[in-house]
Amino acid sequence: MPIDSIKHTFADRSIKTDFYSIFVKEIIVKTLSYKTLTAKPSEIVRKWHVVDAEGMIVGRMATQIATILRGKHKPSYTPNIDTGDYVIVINADKVRFTGNKMQDKIYQRYSGYTGGQKKRTATEMMAKKPTDIVEKAVRGMLPKSKLGRAQLKKLFLYTGTEHPHAAQNPEPLTLN
Repeated sequence: MPIDSIKHTFADRSIKTDFYSIFVKEIIVKTLSYKTLTAKPSEIVRKWHVVDAEGMIVGRMATQIATILRGKHKPSYTPNIDTGDYVIVINADKVRFTGNKMQDKIYQRYSGYTGGQKKRTATEMMAKKPTDIVEKAVRGMLPKSKLGRAQLKKLFLYTGTEHPHAAQNPEPLTLN
């Protein structure tokens, strides 16, 4: 092999390595500016929302409320920190189910004792305590941990159109 061809291949390699190092430096510089931001508890801004539940389907409404309580609608969402907003639900007694769920859906609870299992249909729940239907639906869509219990404390349910949170200036929230 002639010496000129060896010099030529080394020259090609040096050009390629220079190009490669410039290209890699360019990528590193651009990607270092994209840092993952995590929300700090002191930086969280919480809003108050009012939802009118009259005529709304329970499950579809509960998914959107759970999303707001968790804070997933915000760009600053962090899974391990409570970044959600407060939600006030009025007319919780006027929600509806699809199909025959009003008669067929059964809510069960268990005392822990033998024979301590209690069952109620959705119709009976509406008669006894209508806010429990919405609360149980939203609770089932939140994490089962301390964080989920803290997020559920930001949900306020009322059967009428009146609520005692007017001082917080809640914004009306339309759910589809």
